[in-house]
Amino acid sequence: MTRLLIDSHLHVWERARNPQPWIDPATMSVIDHDFDPDKAVTELRMNSVDGCVVVQCVNSPGETFDLLAAAASISPILGVVGWIDLQADVAAQLDALRAAPGGAHLVGIRHVTTMESDDDWLSRSDVVRGLTSLARAGVPFDVVVEPRQLSLVTTLAQSIESVTFVLDHLGNPPIISENLTQWAADLTALAACENVVAKVSGLITNDDWQHWTVQRLRPIVDHALETFGPSRLMFGSDWPLAELAGGYRPWKNAYLQLTEGLTSVEKAAIDGENVSRVYGLQ
Repeated sequence: MTRLLIDSHLHVWERARNPQPWIDPATMSVIDHDFDPDKAVTELRMNSVDGCVVVQCVNSPGETFDLLAAAASISPILGVVGWIDLQADVAAQLDALRAAPGGAHLVGIRHVTTMESDDDWLSRSDVVRGLTSLARAGVPFDVVVEPRQLSLVTTLAQSIESVTFVLDHLGNPPIISENLTQWAADLTALAACENVVAKVSGLITNDDWQHWTVQRLRPIVDHALETFGPSRLMFGSDWPLAELAGGYRPWKNAYLQLTEGLTSVEKAAIDGENVSRVYGLQ
């Protein structure tokens, strides 16, 4: 039976308008070009995915305004996780985004904390104030961190229970190292926070891009299912970064295999119902 899928984590970029300096042309040549919204929609259709949430890549307001404008005219884009300066006036920035073309599609906020030199950036007092303002506005916060920062996210989630935290890529487990003990323990602790949900995404690019297998990913996904449960997990592609490790279709097929043992109700939840609930998709 065909499974209805909503991709909770997809990117687009047009570098003349929004440069992507994080792309290394030597090691990431396969994604060292533009991926515009129309190309994303084509990719979704080719892989029988019913819609997506587009997520920001760079910490700048211009990109978010462009993503919202695209969502206004491209129906498969159901929502946008954008960027604001959490250390500034959060309410005013949210108002400006919501007043812009496509502003009704703003469903979350993210800051690429892995670009910060300070590993503890998320715990700064002004950032915490910004997160609290997000909670008052009813806006979830996508958190993208290195595995060593998972305990920091747990502390945050415990101290700001009003914030809905969305953990991207299951906290980027160090799959290639084959040493997952600390990551697994930290994910267990984080999953105990009921205000945290997580995305089953980005896994194939955390492994060897050329040699990842479903078998290598299975312990990670099984642990996520055991700790968060299907009611707090969401499918995501992390496309076009998935192209680094073979593309959208191989990852989608792996995801379907990794979740095949779930009941039909559990599959429906992780495939799309959870992302609709968490982000308030229409």
